[in-house]
Amino acid sequence: MNFLTSNFETVVFYTFAALLLFAAVRVITARNPVHAVLFLVLAFISSSGIWLLLEAEFLAITLVLVYVGAVMVLFLFVVMMLDINLVRLREGFWRWLPFGAALAALMAFEMIWVLGSKETSGDMVGTKHLADYSNTKELGRLIYTDYAYPFEIAAVILLVAMVAAIALTLRRRKDAKSQVVSEQVSVRKADRLRIVSMKSGKVMAGQTSESKE
Repeated sequence: MNFLTSNFETVVFYTFAALLLFAAVRVITARNPVHAVLFLVLAFISSSGIWLLLEAEFLAITLVLVYVGAVMVLFLFVVMMLDINLVRLREGFWRWLPFGAALAALMAFEMIWVLGSKETSGDMVGTKHLADYSNTKELGRLIYTDYAYPFEIAAVILLVAMVAAIALTLRRRKDAKSQVVSEQVSVRKADRLRIVSMKSGKVMAGQTSESKE
């Protein structure tokens, strides 16, 4: 029974890993930006499946809800609404290819170095937990005890980035129209509506016929 379970987990892992690699390659090779975003969604879903196999349920659900359900949908709407010039977008591909290849090689080296270190290899990899083990509870305990200061620093950095993004977006431009809520609330009826006294249609029609005669 354990042999069948381990084989099933291995097949599921390699299936998700193959889908992840395929989707990641298609993200950078797809010519249509909408297709690239959809392949990125597939890559995130495959990653969440691998995290479920690693018993990281909280991270898997967070990846699906936050990135796939919110961020990627927002990216998809932005890409579909923008008029993207694909020819101009591909002009700098070969110019930035060496830099991208060097960055990919650096990331691969870091991943191999981390996975090959003593802290992440050995007995810690593939450890089976008890039935009442809670990944969310353990993650919360580590964040608010051992990693409390790094967590607070990351929160402050994200807050500063959010304030900076809002400040850059709210810059006044000459061609932009903005609403002043205080003026809209304090407006009076006399400032927006004027009642004009006009003659009825029959009287105006009679005056037109008399003028013709």
